[in-house]
Amino acid sequence: MDLDVFVAAHRAEWDRLDQLQRRRRRLTGAEADEMVALYQRTATHLSMLRAQAPDPVVMNRLTTLVARARSGVVGARRSSWRDAVHYFTAGFPAACYRTRTWWVPTAFAFILVTVLVGWWIAASPEVRASIGAPEELREMTRPGGAYETYYTESAAAAFSAQVWTNNAWVAAISLAFGVLLGIPVIWVLLMNAVNVGIGVGLMAAAGRLDIFLGLILPHGLLELTAVFVAAGVGLRLGWTVIDPGPRSRRVALATEGRSALGMAIGLMAVLFVSGLIEGFVTPSGLPTWARVTIGVVALAAFLVYVFVLGRRAAEAGETGDTQLADVGDRLPEVA
Repeated sequence: MDLDVFVAAHRAEWDRLDQLQRRRRRLTGAEADEMVALYQRTATHLSMLRAQAPDPVVMNRLTTLVARARSGVVGARRSSWRDAVHYFTAGFPAACYRTRTWWVPTAFAFILVTVLVGWWIAASPEVRASIGAPEELREMTRPGGAYETYYTESAAAAFSAQVWTNNAWVAAISLAFGVLLGIPVIWVLLMNAVNVGIGVGLMAAAGRLDIFLGLILPHGLLELTAVFVAAGVGLRLGWTVIDPGPRSRRVALATEGRSALGMAIGLMAVLFVSGLIEGFVTPSGLPTWARVTIGVVALAAFLVYVFVLGRRAAEAGETGDTQLADVGDRLPEVA
């Protein structure tokens, strides 16, 4: 491509588009149609230049021109409360439902590792001795020990905020760093499974496993499910790097990445609820059966939300991706 000839041939069109987009609020019907045609033509010109003659000066001008003209062609869109309602009633549950083939197996794998680690520690005095001195372990597992006072050593509101922040960080790591082939996600899951398994093993060896489960299940059922969803989405994002399917890798990663990061808002809300349960229900004076029942009800509500509301939204075509009006145009690609 001869850049000078190309610029000379199309400069008048670009100038005309710039003129129209500057006065787009006062266009006649014919001028509006002309602006749409020039916008499409200029977007194609930009694509051709990117592929064949990426001159930075011309590219910068056309990129700015196309971006400004687009707002005039499609109109500016403002977010509203309807967007939030749509997200929580369709987008987020549909995204959770669509990724169920990733996070459900992740949950089973996590539980399996936790049980194996807990059984190994409970059955082996040598392993327990490698974790800590007998006096230290007794202090952790005795009535009123570290495992129990952990939930009451801070004010409920402050403790809920601390737990929510920590779990939100774990979920964010899983969502954001899944693109690194899912390796950070697997590491975070493994560390959490081992930590829970250690608690299970030590309390089981002390004959107090029922106490431990009574403390962890009220909030842990919903909390861990949110972590599993985040991890599953992160793992799927990592797999997209390896196998993008029929789409180009760039387009596939952009689509799945938007969906993954968009899920962060919904998962923050889920973790906020689990944090409230951990701060106010787990250390409360309610009997164990009542506290566990609250945790089971919270988990059941989330699963119904995903597998009923989410399935319906997904079958209606909802994907959890950014709405089309908010996605930038994909320029034509030159072979």
